[in-house]
Amino acid sequence: QVLLVESGGGLVQAGGSLRLSCVASARTFSNYAMGWFRQAPGKEREFVAAIIWSGGTTVYADSVKGRFTISGDNAKKTVYVQMNSLKPGDTAVYYCASYRGGSVGSTYSVGYWGQGTQVTVSS
Repeated sequence: QVLLVESGGGLVQAGGSLRLSCVASARTFSNYAMGWFRQAPGKEREFVAAIIWSGGTTVYADSVKGRFTISGDNAKKTVYVQMNSLKPGDTAVYYCASYRGGSVGSTYSVGYWGQGTQVTVSS
């Protein structure tokens, strides 16, 4: 049973752009916040960006500020992340996250995870 459906990953050259999408089901959609994490080989899963629906607040990791933009449509239970000026260091599996509460920067705050989509940035 797929709970969060991600799409949009792929291979891109450094400096290029990709847009990831995530569609949640009625059961897995969070009325609190939705976001993205990523995990590179041999590294821990790290926070990328989140949107807190109340007030439309967006939060970003320092490493992606100014390059990534998160957006979403509450009614469509969909969240996006537009990734520009991609670097080889952005290469990772990107996971959609549905939060149950707490700090959006913590994996412990996530109630549901997507299956992950690979983003590869070549130099």
